[in-house]
Amino acid sequence: MTAPVTELTPADLAALMCARICHDLVSPVGALGTALEVLDDSDNVDMHEDALDVVRVSARRALGELQFLRLAFGGGGSATGRVSVDTLKTLCAGKYAGKYDGGKIIVGWSHAGFDGLEKTTARLVLNLVMLAATCIPRGGNVKVGLTEKDDAVHIDVTATGVRARIDPMVKNTLSGKAPEDGFDGRSIQPFYTGMIIRRLKGRMDMSLVDDTASLSALIPGMEDQEAGHLH
Repeated sequence: MTAPVTELTPADLAALMCARICHDLVSPVGALGTALEVLDDSDNVDMHEDALDVVRVSARRALGELQFLRLAFGGGGSATGRVSVDTLKTLCAGKYAGKYDGGKIIVGWSHAGFDGLEKTTARLVLNLVMLAATCIPRGGNVKVGLTEKDDAVHIDVTATGVRARIDPMVKNTLSGKAPEDGFDGRSIQPFYTGMIIRRLKGRMDMSLVDDTASLSALIPGMEDQEAGHLH
């Protein structure tokens, strides 16, 4: 028997998603603010060049985060309802171009025959990349594979790095369960990912072998979604 899915009010969901956005932006914006304070200090002229470098890097990081999260958590800028794979590549490169949680994340892609995805599926891909990155806190390689078979989209994301892991909280919240200590900005993202999968009538699996975490999702075509063939 399937366990009941936790329901959040729209207000609670919005508050938690905002908390997650703030969590992802606080580091580059905080560094930007500190660098500007140095630039305003006439007693630290010898530090101004270093501060300008921090401004440049932090501004790019903040912009990369905002552009990524705009689609991952919101509507994005595509009016057609489809998002190109090249756009997804650019967004991931912008978010993970620098250091992430102490290690560098390099995102690679395999998508023969794919030039774009329906927007909600594209949003799912970005959220799966976010989840994969959390599996390798020391950095490593994330690979995204997109294939289509029998009108279903198969999304395979692997994360390989030293001491790769899958947090039990991620599995629980993906399945629609509430964390024991309540939701916060960290746990709401996998819960939101699960919401997307359920909306698309898809299914997902996670596994860990040695230093590689694998996340795979199967998303049915629109006709199967409307018929509710997959749960």
